[in-house]
Amino acid sequence: MYVRDVGAERYRWVVLAAGTLAQASFSATSVGLPALSPTLKSEYGLTLTQTGVVLAGVGIGMLFTLLPWGLVADRVDERWVIATGLAGAAVLLVLASTTHTFVTVTLALVGVGALGASVNAASGRAIMAWFPSTELGLALGIRQTAIPIGGALGAVLLPVLGSAGGTRAAFVFLGAACLAGAVVAAVFVRGGSGGEPRLGDVTQPVRDRFMWLLGAGTGLFLLAQIGIIGFVVLFLHEHRGLSKEAAGAVLAGIYVLAVAARIGSGTISDRVGSRLGPLRTIGVALAIGTACVAAALDAPLGLLIPLFLVAGVLSMSWNGLAYAAAAEAAGAARTGAALGFQQTLLGVVVAGAPPVIAAVAEHSWRLAFFLAAAGPAAGVLILQRLRERSSGPRPARTRGTSASLPAARRTPD
Repeated sequence: MYVRDVGAERYRWVVLAAGTLAQASFSATSVGLPALSPTLKSEYGLTLTQTGVVLAGVGIGMLFTLLPWGLVADRVDERWVIATGLAGAAVLLVLASTTHTFVTVTLALVGVGALGASVNAASGRAIMAWFPSTELGLALGIRQTAIPIGGALGAVLLPVLGSAGGTRAAFVFLGAACLAGAVVAAVFVRGGSGGEPRLGDVTQPVRDRFMWLLGAGTGLFLLAQIGIIGFVVLFLHEHRGLSKEAAGAVLAGIYVLAVAARIGSGTISDRVGSRLGPLRTIGVALAIGTACVAAALDAPLGLLIPLFLVAGVLSMSWNGLAYAAAAEAAGAARTGAALGFQQTLLGVVVAGAPPVIAAVAEHSWRLAFFLAAAGPAAGVLILQRLRERSSGPRPARTRGTSASLPAARRTPD
């Protein structure tokens, strides 16, 4: 039975803050790296397609380890999962700073993604244990602000570091950020199993039609997110003549506004008692917004940049809803597995989309952005096949108790 514990109620915000900061430290690399793309392209002598492959390196690495890290998080204290992965990513980022070829920098970034992926499932699992279902959208919305916060940090600093010290300085900075995130997680994150076994069929999410359709539908949303976030700096710098710093500032603006959008979408989903409804609405708006960007690529910057901002913010606003929908559908012992599996499905797009969009953009930027707009349009059609799943009302944990979640209450497919 849940007993109100004032200390625990306060400490849950510490856990939320620590998990968010840990995720942000890795997000400076995973989503902030596109801000360094002009420097990467010139310093390593890359084609546009090769630049897309380098930008996909982190996502490729994450693709193969998100589910394993999620399974580990179901069995091991989350803080050590996060700290171990982020510390390893920090080492490989420093190693990346010493590379000089397309192949070596790509391989280093693949390793960074494989290790840094630990934070994706484990931090969400730890945070979820401290908040009741009536506040879960808000909590995960705040946690998901880590991605735009880290991205904004990268978007502002990486072009400056790249201009001053090249990719070496940028990679060392990113390594230091990951190391700081590892320390924060080790000291402040308290999820843990409390010595209790975490039982259950962890392979169930892989066999769940709901999880496959949710992952496929929201994965297609990522085409627009990657099209905008991954290439706005390179497009504005090379095609529209903005400086690296000015183009990076546009990306930073998207990330800053996305912080409010993620909290807002999570709060709204709590109030309406639905994750899928807001997801579909955002998908429709995202498809329209990205298509408007594609149509206005040669328009005055006074029109084009606001369109990039709107489409970019929409592209970043839905992730917390998908995260919550996956976790709520999973059940107690399968939360890490479910989040790892959901993130793996998204990772297929994260790994594959940048080279494809870059290859299309080498022939036509307009076609590349229209391709990005088609993603969420198709994703909404897939999400229409899903019915809401809810774990029902549940209390938050008290300090010192197990982080295991109560089993989800599920509706049939």
